[in-house]
Amino acid sequence: MAARYPSDEHVINFPKFPVGPKLVIGVFVVLLLIGTSLTCFYTVKTEEVGVVLRFGKFIKTVPPGLHYKMPFLIDYVELVPVKRQLKQEFGFGTTGASDMSQYTSFDEQEREKSMVTGDLNAALVEWVIQYRVETPEDYLFHVRDPRETLRHVSEAVMREVVGDRTVDEVITVGRQDIENTALLKLQEKVNDYQMGLRINQVQLKDVNPPEKVQSSFNEVNQAQQEREQMINVANGEYNRDVPRARGEAEKKIQEAEGYRLQRINEAEGDATKFSAQFEAYRTAPEVTRQRLYLETISEVLPEVEKKIIIDEDTQHVLPLLQLNPTGAAR
Repeated sequence: MAARYPSDEHVINFPKFPVGPKLVIGVFVVLLLIGTSLTCFYTVKTEEVGVVLRFGKFIKTVPPGLHYKMPFLIDYVELVPVKRQLKQEFGFGTTGASDMSQYTSFDEQEREKSMVTGDLNAALVEWVIQYRVETPEDYLFHVRDPRETLRHVSEAVMREVVGDRTVDEVITVGRQDIENTALLKLQEKVNDYQMGLRINQVQLKDVNPPEKVQSSFNEVNQAQQEREQMINVANGEYNRDVPRARGEAEKKIQEAEGYRLQRINEAEGDATKFSAQFEAYRTAPEVTRQRLYLETISEVLPEVEKKIIIDEDTQHVLPLLQLNPTGAAR
């Protein structure tokens, strides 16, 4: 079969436009204006500042807002979050964190949290640091990778602080002191390296012994808690019983002191009374003797249930008196 070729009547003729130097220049000018507009203006967010570099050299720092710069990569703007609280985690990683430098891989986390204490015991220490960018120029130009450098410095400081303390201090009572000491040492190192950062907080998270000795350590902790509980109970009983005993002793002392004063006053009164009676007796012996006899009888007779008064010369009294009322009635 013979090949078929389109005839001339089916060929479409497109219109030809004249391409001259003016058109080329116009298109170039339009493209230049578009490229200039796209590379001249930039926006700095509220929590950031812009660091303007001209051919790689620092020129100035600009605040948030819309700004202009030299086009075609003559000026380059580095955005630095100076008002944002940044953090890094050591020994663990938060799921869904947007900052990939916030934590490391699982194997690296295991290495970070494995430490040796001052008494040559092992401990698993997890901690967090929170920081801000204080000086953008130092943050960008004095250290090649400030975030990675900060991780290494923080790990070195924490190992130093933990290595100066016993395992009991690290796991129990010394956490606050470790945080404060690590914060001061880390800030000092950051200042020495001129990293332009301000460390706001160092916080210990989980601090545990290795898994192989976890059960033994828990038993030791339980024994210590029971010991502290028994000490507290004993102190409570001491604080309850000792003041009470002291109060009772003071009460008895006061009662004895009162009894002593009472006996002294009574003895002094009796002595004074006897002296007065003796003087009266010396003055009038018969009268005084009679008075003392009557006073004594007046005190004795009321205590006697039955009183029988007879003449001293009376005889045979028993038959007349019912001295045994029970026998008489019978």
